[in-house]
Amino acid sequence: MNSSENTRGSRAFEPGFGSSFFASKFGITLRDVENYLSEALSKGGDYADLYFEYVASTSISIDESIIKSATQGVSMGVGVRVIAGERTGYAHSGDLSRAKIRSAARVAAMIASGPSKVESVPLEEGSKRNLYPVVTAPGETALQDRVELAWRADRAARDYDSKIFQVQVAWVDNLREVLIATSDGKLSFDRQPLARLSVYALARDGSGVPQQGHAGGGGRREISWFQNERTPEFFAQDAARQAVAQLSAVDAPAGEQTVVLGPGWPGVLLHEAVGHGLEADFNRKGVSAFSGRIGQKVASELCTVVDDGTINGRRGSLNVDDEGNPTQRNVLIENGILRGYLQDTLSSRILGTPVTGSGRRESYASLPMPRMTNTFMLAGESDPQDVIRSVKRGLYCANFAGGQVDITSGNFVFSASESYMIEDGRLTRAVKNATLIGNGPEALGRIAMVGCDLQLDEGIGVCGKEGQSVPVGVGMPTVRIDGMTVGGTA
Repeated sequence: MNSSENTRGSRAFEPGFGSSFFASKFGITLRDVENYLSEALSKGGDYADLYFEYVASTSISIDESIIKSATQGVSMGVGVRVIAGERTGYAHSGDLSRAKIRSAARVAAMIASGPSKVESVPLEEGSKRNLYPVVTAPGETALQDRVELAWRADRAARDYDSKIFQVQVAWVDNLREVLIATSDGKLSFDRQPLARLSVYALARDGSGVPQQGHAGGGGRREISWFQNERTPEFFAQDAARQAVAQLSAVDAPAGEQTVVLGPGWPGVLLHEAVGHGLEADFNRKGVSAFSGRIGQKVASELCTVVDDGTINGRRGSLNVDDEGNPTQRNVLIENGILRGYLQDTLSSRILGTPVTGSGRRESYASLPMPRMTNTFMLAGESDPQDVIRSVKRGLYCANFAGGQVDITSGNFVFSASESYMIEDGRLTRAVKNATLIGNGPEALGRIAMVGCDLQLDEGIGVCGKEGQSVPVGVGMPTVRIDGMTVGGTA
């Protein structure tokens, strides 16, 4: 549909809108969007935005070598937000008819009604980039091709070792189409493919206690990435390897000791113990351990922490955030000095600081808030083997499971799902039931060596905050932390 063919009164506009997903599928025009924004500001307010979303998703699960479920579905809707000072009005509709969208705009307007009043400005499409040039999204391929990937993972995990007696495989993909319009004139479209393959393997030796391994990955990639680069066999064998290794694990020694974190997924500890505390909403409310500390030393000078939503194909990357702002590479801690927080539109307006492209939401039914994208520590200069050799006796953590963090105090408890003793500078026995107990800022201050081997995780992370889940990435190089408390049973 081009501008001359619009029958619903839209003004002429660049071809981008006329050919957009929402124009072609639902007949939503530029004039419609501008009218909805005006309706949202009709009771007063400083700012308004619209978030249109259409998601087609597929999930496949294999358990006991049986396809237990294979589902496909579609969700769609629009969220309308109005900001008046520090007050926010939000309403959403799963019906994209003009009447329902207008009704949502009126509800948001009434909730946030305030003394100040601004007029929305004409919408102009922002500059475009494509961090995930996926021609055919996994969800647009034959279902049988995705089922076969899951079967390959099941077979590979079972073939790894006779001790593997149970395997669970999950495949999830979705293709999200979004349109974001703001009262200050920003208009953004994005097509966001995402896929993930996960493998859980259980191993048992005789009548002993079963042990579990887990691996997986994905990102904003075509299905060929799973077929040729990070194959089902790659993830399945890693999950099985972990499970078998844990069969001979000894109980973790408890007490204060030197801990070495391996590269890649152990960055989840950084994400949880430090990253959430650097989100602007916690800091403007004064409830973070990092509140009011910009410009201060909060970590070892060896430590530089970055959140970067612009890395091609990564699970946490976005062309624009869920408020229509381009994602950025944000340096949060530089050589131990706190440089800034992750800002969404609301926090940015209240604090008078620039947005950082960090406004994210789970769906159209959710309010955006400052969130991480891909969060990691930059590489240092040490050889990873030298880091391990520097430890007389300690613990090496290669993988983590769950954890808990108190944002206000920075205190955390994390469970290591794969760890090993370090004895005389060498990795020796596998260890089970190890937990790391500490404080985020204090742990950063005790970093004594940073390896040159930065790795990002394989693309499986999901971040939860205030009931909302979004895809994220994590990463780190090999890192030595002195004087950490390890909880164990030995």
